[in-house]
Amino acid sequence: MHLFNQVKYLIQKEILLEWRSKYAINGVLLYVVSTVFVCFLSFITIDNKITWNALFWIIMLFASINGVSKSFLQESKGRQLYSYVLASPGAIILAKTIYNVLLMLVLTTIALAVYTLVFSYIPADFLMFYVAVLLGSLSFSTIFTMISAIASKAGNGGMLMAILSFPVIIPVLIVLIRLAKNAIDGLDRSVSLDEIGILLLINVMTVCASLLLFPYLWRD
Repeated sequence: MHLFNQVKYLIQKEILLEWRSKYAINGVLLYVVSTVFVCFLSFITIDNKITWNALFWIIMLFASINGVSKSFLQESKGRQLYSYVLASPGAIILAKTIYNVLLMLVLTTIALAVYTLVFSYIPADFLMFYVAVLLGSLSFSTIFTMISAIASKAGNGGMLMAILSFPVIIPVLIVLIRLAKNAIDGLDRSVSLDEIGILLLINVMTVCASLLLFPYLWRD
């Protein structure tokens, strides 16, 4: 119960800070909308479903990096020390992860709406494609939050995050593209159960690894 209360108050703090500045959500929304608009100017229309799918996940990948990487990299030493005094390391990493998941769920939903509207294309099984988008948001948030915590403890954190994140995220991205393609092709939903299970397992493992490793990083 003590951990739950700490996580709840830390999430409330993150939401309050974001509501006051709106830096992360406005920055990522501007990135997504401008990227989709540039793609529209370049392609006008995308007839190939595979290209449509790949382009969407490329946009989501870099939008997630821009949105989630700020979790620890932009926090001052004073704020980190203040959090260290008030809450346990487990509560901090859980709160950051949950907040980033909520943030990315909102952003990816808006991005999907803009993307489908601009290119006038809806996947054959839109519900399953949206499930893939939600799982993608969850995966990007958990992985990038953990890597952001690691990179924040080293110099040149932005460069280090890029180096650490891409080898980890590429297998996840491959599974997401495969799951989304099944939805675009309108295949039976039972075909996608393996991909869904893999993504859920990856997220559970990432959260467990974060809870195990973050206390050691936080003491540094």
